[in-house]
Amino acid sequence: MSNSLSEKRDREIITPSLREIAADWSADQEVFRHTHWGKAMMWIFLLSDTFIFSCFLTGYMTMRSSATLPWPNAAEVFALNIGGQDVPLILIAIMTFVLISSSGTMAMAVNFGYRRDRRKTAKLMLLTAVFGMMFVGMQAFEWTKLIHEGVRPWSNPMGAPQFGASFFMITGFHGLHVTCGVILLLIVASKVARGHYDRNGDYSAVEIAGLYWHFVDLVWVFIFAFFYLW
Repeated sequence: MSNSLSEKRDREIITPSLREIAADWSADQEVFRHTHWGKAMMWIFLLSDTFIFSCFLTGYMTMRSSATLPWPNAAEVFALNIGGQDVPLILIAIMTFVLISSSGTMAMAVNFGYRRDRRKTAKLMLLTAVFGMMFVGMQAFEWTKLIHEGVRPWSNPMGAPQFGASFFMITGFHGLHVTCGVILLLIVASKVARGHYDRNGDYSAVEIAGLYWHFVDLVWVFIFAFFYLW
């Protein structure tokens, strides 16, 4: 008799708790049900990419702090000779301006995408892609200049040999992201121009491409600060 009373009391305590847990899970399920799967996947991808870039920049700082040979002066290494004068970081400043400007055009494209303005959305996405191509082109010029001056991933005539490895790895990985972003923008802009998303009534792809592009721009700000200004 005492055992049955105890079991009944346990059921009275446990059952409401289980119901609360079930209600919480159901609420979460409802929240995720209204989240676009593409946006969720993009956020997960960006989170994983954040860890990768964080590891690269942390490794770079550790490597630079522990280098036994002098680290090259960024103002001298990345200077351009214009009219007989060395202008420090001028190319990097232009690259940064171009990439930040592309974030502005991408934000406008997403805004017009929400308004279902197909023509303006496609034009702004194409303009963003052009900015991205300009950035990659200038980065290729910067790589060519350094390679011509003898910088290699395994050696550097201007000081610490780790400079070349860290520079080519970090900027190359970021340049790969920009290149993939340009391809993504061109594909989505092409679909926008052909009215693909008007038929579906869903412009989420424009916002997803915007998420990726803003992330690439944000990462560049950190690379710019750690690699060129430090």
